[in-house]
Amino acid sequence: MRERGTSGTVHHKNSLVQYRRDRGVMKSAEDIDQFQLLEEKIDHLIEWITTLRREKESLAEKVQIQEEKMADLTVQLESLKAGRDRAKQRIVSLLEKIEQVEI
Repeated sequence: MRERGTSGTVHHKNSLVQYRRDRGVMKSAEDIDQFQLLEEKIDHLIEWITTLRREKESLAEKVQIQEEKMADLTVQLESLKAGRDRAKQRIVSLLEKIEQVEI
């Protein structure tokens, strides 16, 4: 039996059925390739996310260490400022004593 195709060509019914089967197998293979590609992309994203999480944890630890150092340095700075203020007061006191002696 013959059928006229959409392009105007004449096909045997069996060859049309075979064409559709072949095309279906080909489409199925393409779908499998697409799923494999999708799976590879997902695997890559999972690896990337895992790497980013490790980096985030590492950076969080480094930030914590730096914050602790800053806190220690702030305490040291305050201590140095207090020592400077005490020294300044002693110098003023000594200068006042010297002024009293020269009178």
